[in-house]
Parts: sequence; C-alpha cells; structure tokens
Amino acid sequence: MTYEDPENSADAEHPSTFSAQHPALASWSLTDERSYWAFHDDRYTPFLRFAYRKLGSDADAEDAADKTFDEIMNNWQRMLGMENLRGYAWSILKSRISDQRRKRDKQALPTDLAAFAAVVDHRDDFAAVLGRLQFARAVGHLSERQRDAVTLRHGLELDTAAAAQLMGVAEATVRSLLSQARARLIQVLDTPSDDGKVRS
Repeated sequence: MTYEDPENSADAEHPSTFSAQHPALASWSLTDERSYWAFHDDRYTPFLRFAYRKLGSDADAEDAADKTFDEIMNNWQRMLGMENLRGYAWSILKSRISDQRRKRDKQALPTDLAAFAAVVDHRDDFAAVLGRLQFARAVGHLSERQRDAVTLRHGLELDTAAAAQLMGVAEATVRSLLSQARARLIQVLDTPSDDGKVRS
C-alpha cells in the first residue's frame, strides 16, 4: 500500500480501550482525552501521507507518524496551553521524519512534484521537456518550509487552507511560501550551467 489513499488508521481503539494500554491517559480529564483523539483523527492520515512523500516507504512513514502521535500524546496536556499547538505538532512530525531517515541511513528521496512543475512553467509538457530528475534536483534549492508547502499543496493536492492547518501557519504564509518556491524554481530551471544543462 502507498499513502496516496491510505487506509484510515484512526479506526484504532479510542478512549476506553486505549487508556488501559497507555496509563498516562488515566489521569486525563474526559475533555482532554476527547480533544486529543479529535486532533489525532483529523491529522493522522495527512501526517502519514506527508511522511510517505518524504521517506518513500510505507513502514518508515507509519513509524514516523506513530512516533509523532506518541510524542504528542505524552505532551498533550502541556500542548493544550500552547499558542500554536498545530505548529508544535508539525515540528514533531518533521523531527520524527528526520529521525527515521537517519535510522534507515537514507538520504531524502526526491518528491514527485510533476504537477507543480507544470504549474511553474504553465505548459503541459514541462515535465517531459525538463525531466523529472532535473526538477527534483531543482526542488532541492528550496528552503525546507517552501518544500513542505509545495509537497502539501501540489504533492498531496491539499488546498492552501488545509496545508496551513497542518503546518500551523496562516494561509497567507503558505501562499507566500508557494510564491517564493515558484519564483525560485523558475530561476533555477531557467539558469543554464556552463555545459548548457539546467543547473542542479
């Protein structure tokens, strides 16, 4: 299975049965427990899909997503008092993906963003002309936040509001990141190297 359309992992045990396996939940109020599970159900699948895009492996993506929510659970009551709980959860996911990459001794895999490539150049044959490899290398010139925004918006095909929700930022921030990414990609892809090839 790949995580283009993953099974819903949120069907796992919920409050009553899960509390027995995780003693930390026993001290939570019912309100805190419900708020955690609502957050889990809302974000587990998109977090899993994003992790798969970054890691390229079902097992690695599941491990990263599960560890993310283990950490969120362990810190949930503290997180409830945070000004940007969503942004903090996103940072946990990013850290767990990095950990998983190191654990598996992998380099970051190029994200398949052919759809975004076409958007950049406004031509249907953009990917065919430049080649996916050249575009994947060009994506490496983006900042991490720009890559995240591009992956969510064009890799996972989320709208800007959903991407902003996951990243814990304003929609305007996502739009700005996408605009910056587009400008950077056009610059990189339009700049030939000394041998006449696209600079990588």
